[in-house]
Amino acid sequence: MQKISEVMSSDVQTISPDATIEEAAQEMRDGDFGLVPVAEDEELLGVITDRDIAIRAVAEGRDPSTLVREIMSEEVVWASEDDSVEDAARIMSDHQIRRLPVVDAEQRLVGIVSLGDFAVDSADIQLVVEALSDISRPS
Repeated sequence: MQKISEVMSSDVQTISPDATIEEAAQEMRDGDFGLVPVAEDEELLGVITDRDIAIRAVAEGRDPSTLVREIMSEEVVWASEDDSVEDAARIMSDHQIRRLPVVDAEQRLVGIVSLGDFAVDSADIQLVVEALSDISRPS
């Protein structure tokens, strides 16, 4: 059984809830990722995604100086670093998400796992196909 900690990205950039959405978008652009965990003093408060910026900010005509805390997703779905890859894929499928924050025993952010991580590092490509199929299906 392969653990999430074996396939996750551990070099995770976080952003302050008091940063602007413009700064969040620039971090996403510069890092080439679509999700940034929102943290303060190592505590995971939420996440902001490229979709949050597009739907909750741009589409509503908000100013680029809007704070991350105003549009971030506060109800974060996460997995433990000791969970199996299969468990993570199931969580992602159940919640229809493509990226999953990973926390340690003290619930501090230690990484992020994406479907792409499974595809590259997992021997069971069928797991990825099933999760992606479930995520891509309309609710």
